[in-house]
Amino acid sequence: MASRERPTPTLDDTSKAIIEQLQQDGRRPYATIGRAVGLSEAAVRQRVQRLQDTGVMQIVAVTDPVQVGFSRSAMIGITVDGDAEEIASEIEKLPEVDYLVVCAGSFDILAEIVAEDDDHLLEVINRKIRALPRVRATETFVYLKLRKQIYTWGTR
Repeated sequence: MASRERPTPTLDDTSKAIIEQLQQDGRRPYATIGRAVGLSEAAVRQRVQRLQDTGVMQIVAVTDPVQVGFSRSAMIGITVDGDAEEIASEIEKLPEVDYLVVCAGSFDILAEIVAEDDDHLLEVINRKIRALPRVRATETFVYLKLRKQIYTWGTR
């Protein structure tokens, strides 16, 4: 999800059911979803568009990076001096960053990097992340093998 501040929309049971249908299969036809949730195809289409426009969800093709030409992925734990949100705003601009959170604990920020190879990963860490003012330290967790990646946690 995008990190921009947005008001949190209130989701009714029908919108939640639509999300759950799409979590199971992002290509499920709107007519099929409509039958499952009791709406017309057009009404489902409108709700899906609204859910996307408000940032509640996005519909994308999820891939295994290795199989599409990116041989190195890693999670970078980042410790900063000062406002972590300001540093996160800079890091989120990097095209290699596919997941970014400001967190509590040992690190202020966690950034997932997808790189072409080790040299590319090193460049991102050394020349793009560590070069930022107020980045105090980084710790790199290199991924060796993708074992599980799901997005079907439902709604509450």
